[in-house]
Amino acid sequence: AYGADEAYFMVNGTTGAVHTMLMAAAAPGDTILVPRNAHRSIVGAMILTGVRPVWLAPEIDTRLGIAMGVSYATVERAVREHPEARAALLIHPTYYGVASELSAIAAHLHAHGMLLLTDSAHGAHFAFAEELPPSAMAVGADLSAESTHKMLGSLTQTSMLLARGGRVPPARIRAASGVLQTTSPNEIFLAALDLAREQMEQEGAERLGALIRRADDLRQRINDIPGLWAFGAEHMGAPGMAALDRTKLTVQVMGLGMTGFAAEEELRRQGIACELADARNVLFLLSYADGAQETERLYAALRTMAEIYAPLCTSRGAGEAALCTLPPLPETALTPREAYFAHTEHVSVTHAVGRTAAETIVFYPPGIPVLAPGDVIDAATLRYLQTMRAIGARVVGAADASLDTVTVIAKG
Repeated sequence: AYGADEAYFMVNGTTGAVHTMLMAAAAPGDTILVPRNAHRSIVGAMILTGVRPVWLAPEIDTRLGIAMGVSYATVERAVREHPEARAALLIHPTYYGVASELSAIAAHLHAHGMLLLTDSAHGAHFAFAEELPPSAMAVGADLSAESTHKMLGSLTQTSMLLARGGRVPPARIRAASGVLQTTSPNEIFLAALDLAREQMEQEGAERLGALIRRADDLRQRINDIPGLWAFGAEHMGAPGMAALDRTKLTVQVMGLGMTGFAAEEELRRQGIACELADARNVLFLLSYADGAQETERLYAALRTMAEIYAPLCTSRGAGEAALCTLPPLPETALTPREAYFAHTEHVSVTHAVGRTAAETIVFYPPGIPVLAPGDVIDAATLRYLQTMRAIGARVVGAADASLDTVTVIAKG
């Protein structure tokens, strides 16, 4: 069904699949190329395995204010500067449904003896509809962690680890899975994975095709609402933005003078749950279980919100959002594993510049680390953290959720 040589059923979510993937493919001290917009589960995998990350800057869409994919040029430069790298662990697609030029990237990595690993948490459905970006297996990934429970019909906590090409021996994958997963998996979970696979194999093209048509229609109608913008495939074509999963619907609300966080709260009052909110946008994940009734409810809620807030629009919310530009890549003083096991202390943010982070701080969703263990803390990162906290972003991972203090490596 997936075009893989092997498929491993995972009962610890895609986090467990990512951990298994990196443990099977790399050894302590290996260099791994990783985009900075990686999920925090990848930082956890680095702590477990002891690999050394080389952080890659994703492309930033300045209009949307979000990180897209990593470009071919960025990967090519990283391979040239780090020929010792064992693998690249890339995101396919991003949380917002954007896929980079992964086929060319896979060919370049393989030509230099490196592996391509993908966190495809949001791409488990790609193999079943031609209208979607190509799947990780189709573009040449060696291993791919995929969230069957997020994008398909399996139970929460169930995912798959797909393998192709034999560059990572199956025995290594099974051994890593045996270390990291329970020896008593719930058979209901395993059955749910197999049923989801069968459903997609038999009905996936039809179900997903209908979903994509509904999503395209909804996107067009939203773009007719003053103050809202939902980008589509026409926004693709730049580096790091090769294709779009059209079942993901990102709606920018700055035209209403709102942040995405404020819009999320307003929509919740109308009974609509967003998949995520950021400084400028709200994201909706449409599934093949959503029909005309669900899409109409979403459209009506967005239209009502726009009718309320557009007449009151000031630049305040939009201005706050515009300040939330992602900080540059940090310097790295230690590997995540070294930082995790080091002695630590808590310091005020006013004294944190130049110190080495000992915790992972993310805004969730989407779960992308702003600070990771081993990062050297700089002023730009602290400003970003404080601004995001001030406009309503939800902090996860920090020992002090107020962000008045941060956990750092102790001196001496």
